[in-house]
Amino acid sequence: MKTAETTDDEMRPEYKREDLGKGVRGKHYQSYTESHNLVLLRPEVAEAFPSEEVVNEALLSLIRIARASTGLTAGSAPTRNRASNTEQ
Repeated sequence: MKTAETTDDEMRPEYKREDLGKGVRGKHYQSYTESHNLVLLRPEVAEAFPSEEVVNEALLSLIRIARASTGLTAGSAPTRNRASNTEQ
């Protein structure tokens, strides 16, 4: 049985580091964060919501209930709590 040669360099011999150019750290970070919205759920929450669709439907239902109970519309901005304004 042949054993694979182990080297510290993980690049294939046909690739040369100088041919790859200079890397830029965080080059795609902003576009990645704008297109991805990952949320980590607690294990007990994940157990109650087994799929992405179920989580989205539950959150959309909660949004509808909150808007109906507060009178907010899709374009209106929430106002600050009056109690917090008097405490200043």
